[in-house]
Amino acid sequence: MKNLRIVSTLLAALMLTTVVGCGTAKQESVGEYIDDTAITTSVKAAFVADTTLKATEINVETFKGVVQLSGFVAQQQDIAAAGNVARGIRGVKSVKNDIRMK
Repeated sequence: MKNLRIVSTLLAALMLTTVVGCGTAKQESVGEYIDDTAITTSVKAAFVADTTLKATEINVETFKGVVQLSGFVAQQQDIAAAGNVARGIRGVKSVKNDIRMK
């Protein structure tokens, strides 16, 4: 009976450690958050500077250097152009382009 209680306690502790360890992949450190905010701002500024893109139609979110683009644009070539602009920003690791055509 005592051995069963010890094994149960150890198993519960192992499961708790695993669950807590998995949660960190969805969290950013303060430095990563600041870097991601800077990347998002840079991407949005690049969209404003590009006269062919309508920056107000494109949403930008960044998590750990991965930029996600979403929104609706009028022309098919704007989707690729937005992805290329975002990839050109310093610090961007990859781009998930979920922009759709109207």
